Amino acid sequence: MNRRRTRRQAGFTLLEVMVATLIMAIAVVTLLSGLAASTRNAAKLAAYDRSTTLAKQKMDELLLDLKLPRGQAVEGPWADPRQPGGWRALVTAFDAPGGIGPGSPVLDRIQLEVWWMDGAVRKSFTLEGFRTAPL
Repeated sequence: MNRRRTRRQAGFTLLEVMVATLIMAIAVVTLLSGLAASTRNAAKLAAYDRSTTLAKQKMDELLLDLKLPRGQAVEGPWADPRQPGGWRALVTAFDAPGGIGPGSPVLDRIQLEVWWMDGAVRKSFTLEGFRTAPL
């Protein structure tokens, strides 16, 4: 009896290697596109965070400045060159009781709009603050 012995060779076939390569390519492309989206989102959040910080600082300055004119808009650019944009503030008397004279305290509302450029798109948000100031 002559039996043929078949010797099975260890290793992968060409088809198995091609399928594994295709799966790896899909996984790498998916990971890279997710990484790119995360980087874009992080840049947008950094610009928003910088604007928020600058707005809080500007609001603090405006709340302390008792010489701001009521009813007139005051505006300016940001001093930070990394953040192209600016601010605009309006001080109005919010609550003034009747029969009061000059020097009496009134409640002022300060509306602060901050804006910045995100590429070619202008982004903005508004803050409000209140203070007591002499009439």
